Amino acid sequence: QVQLVESGGGLVQTGGSLRLSCVVSGQSFISHPMAMYAMGWFRQAPGKQREFVSAISWNGGLTNYADSVKGRYTVSRDNYKNTLYLQMNSLKPEDTAVYYCAASLKASRLDRDVEYESWGQGTQVTVSS
Repeated sequence: QVQLVESGGGLVQTGGSLRLSCVVSGQSFISHPMAMYAMGWFRQAPGKQREFVSAISWNGGLTNYADSVKGRYTVSRDNYKNTLYLQMNSLKPEDTAVYYCAASLKASRLDRDVEYESWGQGTQVTVSS
């Protein structure tokens, strides 16, 4: 069972930037376990359902973004460091949420949360006016 740990959240003013990280572990018998997984970022604001933010294919060749963050967020991965990243620029108050990273071996629709089998505990992002 792969384990995911997010970090990098915090409090930032409107227009500021944050970079989230997600470290993958738990598959010690594999040299670079993250390389097997497609990875995604989701977020959940108070009173709302979890929503798709961004995803990246197993080799980083394909990326996808929600319309609400496209042009402001950039997803990337380093399989040798077992780390997924989300660079967030031009942050807005509506970006305030708990951000989760997720991993999938078999997903065909990476914008659907039900396709992911492993999840982190989340990191809080708060954007103030």
